[in-house]
Amino acid sequence: MMKKKTLLAVAMMLFAAASFAQEALWSGNGAIVSPEINSDNSVTFRLRAPKAARVQVTGDFLPTENRKFDNGMSYDFPGVADLTEKNGVWEFTSAPLPSELYSYSFIVDGLTTRDPSNIFLSRDVVSITNIFIIPGDPGDLYSVRDVPHGTVARRWYSSPTLGYDRRITIYTPPGYEASGKSYPVLYLLHGAGGDEEAWITLGRTAQIMDNLIAQGKAKPMLVVMPNGNATQKSAPGEDEQGLKTPANPFANRGAARPEPPYKPKSSYELAFPDIVKFVETNYRVEKKKSARAIAGLSMGGAHSLNISKEFPDLFDYVGLFSAATITFDMGDRQDNPIYQNIPQKLKTQFAKSPKLYWIAIGKTDFLYKANVDYRKLLDDNGYKYEYFENEGGHIWRNWRIYLAKFAPMLFNK
Repeated sequence: MMKKKTLLAVAMMLFAAASFAQEALWSGNGAIVSPEINSDNSVTFRLRAPKAARVQVTGDFLPTENRKFDNGMSYDFPGVADLTEKNGVWEFTSAPLPSELYSYSFIVDGLTTRDPSNIFLSRDVVSITNIFIIPGDPGDLYSVRDVPHGTVARRWYSSPTLGYDRRITIYTPPGYEASGKSYPVLYLLHGAGGDEEAWITLGRTAQIMDNLIAQGKAKPMLVVMPNGNATQKSAPGEDEQGLKTPANPFANRGAARPEPPYKPKSSYELAFPDIVKFVETNYRVEKKKSARAIAGLSMGGAHSLNISKEFPDLFDYVGLFSAATITFDMGDRQDNPIYQNIPQKLKTQFAKSPKLYWIAIGKTDFLYKANVDYRKLLDDNGYKYEYFENEGGHIWRNWRIYLAKFAPMLFNK
């Protein structure tokens, strides 16, 4: 009798597991196709929501809205469009779109939600959105193509300077494992609120590097993507904090902030040699200044600026993507050694003639004025740099472009 009960319990468990699997398989949005890329590169979005009173779509494929805030800053926000309803299915078709990777969400009666018909998602800090790619240039660069592929690894490294082990993402180029060669390294840093997942997911780093290397436009190189938040060990859910939802770094900025889960012994910038040491100990790389590059977006641009001036013998290539050079004006941070003796440190760095110092920013970026001021400082001192300016603001669309332009310039001089 006991044996029969045991067999019955096992059968019920298997049935429940099968039912759950089937539910996961069929719990999409039925036969709804969304998004549908049309022959003219317009895109049709659909959502089955028969009880909704209003459905909208918001995303960076729509004209952006530039909003100014009390702090004097202005930011680009994605546009919003209304869907029309027929037989419980809501639909909207965009204008023809240029090639690009786009993100979007639905807004149903005021509630922002994902598209249940689209399994492709990305996380930017605490925001999760659907994505799609319009083929062509540069969309093909951000897509997986029939070319040799590199390897993406998540590793843990020891940072004695900060006081704990930390997680890092590392791209090795196609053929690295079997080649026996040593490679140059690009250290690629994310912006505020991001983590070691940002560049590999939102930035499409692996796809960009695979395609550039296959086209002969970029040299095979490692790309090292650390977590730039000294009070974090890793991306959300990847350390002993567990599945804890990350706080929005831009919310309640005037309120008292909770204590961070980890308290670093030093600053991220001063701890950066720990990362270089880990890479050069565990990977076949060229251990010289001319084979190292550092670049980053926004906060990561400020990190790249500061790290390269603090350690002028480490990096021959520096890239500032929409860099937060405004941090130099923060008087309350002058007790940090990173922000002390800046003119002398820059003088020392540029006296060593870096092979490339590259600055890029969009015309409507809220950090545009700060970058103008920083370039004036460089110009007034005769420091050589290259500058790229394009349309748009503080957005991933620009930062992917900057990576695609910066990588081919590395390790060629």
